[in-house]
Amino acid sequence: MPAFWLELAVTAEPEAVEAICELMGRYTQGGVAIEEPYALLDDGQAAETIAGAPATVRVYVPADAAGEEARVRIEEGLWHLRQIGFGNIGEIATRRLAEEDWANAWKEHYHVVHLGRRTVIKPSWRDYKPRPGEVVVELDPGMAFGTGQHPTTRTCLLALEEALRPSDRVLDVGAGSGILSLAALKLGAARVLALDVSTVAVEATQANARANGVADQLDTRLATLEGAAGEPYFPLPPEVTRLGTEIGTFDIVLANIIARVIAQLAPALARAVCPGGTLIASGIIAERRHEAEAPLRAAGLSDIRDVVEGDWVTLVCRRGAS
Repeated sequence: MPAFWLELAVTAEPEAVEAICELMGRYTQGGVAIEEPYALLDDGQAAETIAGAPATVRVYVPADAAGEEARVRIEEGLWHLRQIGFGNIGEIATRRLAEEDWANAWKEHYHVVHLGRRTVIKPSWRDYKPRPGEVVVELDPGMAFGTGQHPTTRTCLLALEEALRPSDRVLDVGAGSGILSLAALKLGAARVLALDVSTVAVEATQANARANGVADQLDTRLATLEGAAGEPYFPLPPEVTRLGTEIGTFDIVLANIIARVIAQLAPALARAVCPGGTLIASGIIAERRHEAEAPLRAAGLSDIRDVVEGDWVTLVCRRGAS
């Protein structure tokens, strides 16, 4: 681990967040964190996000020559995003943190959050007494994306609560911190296969599974699905495995990624859904919905409905029973 980190933070309007995450994620192996503004509830422990307000995107890179090069490339990319009209994007803010300071700095942004109808996300350092019927997921996001504060996570959880049946098998593509995998298990899934292309995300998912007592039901792999012909939309580390039909099929497939990657993976995502099963695809900004929806339909998925929050869309698709 580096002795020092650079925290790179950019505040932007919601319509620019997906593009910024895509850009910043190219230059870090540690994942991308999205911090939405929130208001604390009466008890001061739980929080409610403020829909439509500007969000802050953060990444951490080593405080060395490689990290400085990443910062320069990100600044150049942000300039280009501004030129092509991706909304109001602030200047990049840089903060140097010692390893021990970083370990605690990000915690101040995370509170107990109520998601869906039953699901509560609780950071391990917060106290919370669940109400009857609530499912509590204890989450330490670390440097992996996925804390429950982003609209796509919330809408995925709403769709998951509705679709999941006891003893379902679930595939989570792009698991991040494991938030959706853990929620699925707490809601009654029998087993979950969680895939991510980041070693930090895989390690965070495994640690969070142990903290929630569900590690025996969760198979976490540094892997993705075999995409359509041609190069992947983003370069993958050589150690990432591409999985095909050997993984079988699942009652529910979750893919909270981005529209273009969903499009590339559409045939593989459809193959992974068992007859009569459900695909929940998210990370889709509204104006790019067609980029994801058309390939999913072409892959044989149907009965597509949406769950929308602000500028973000989650698509819920079915595979025919025959």
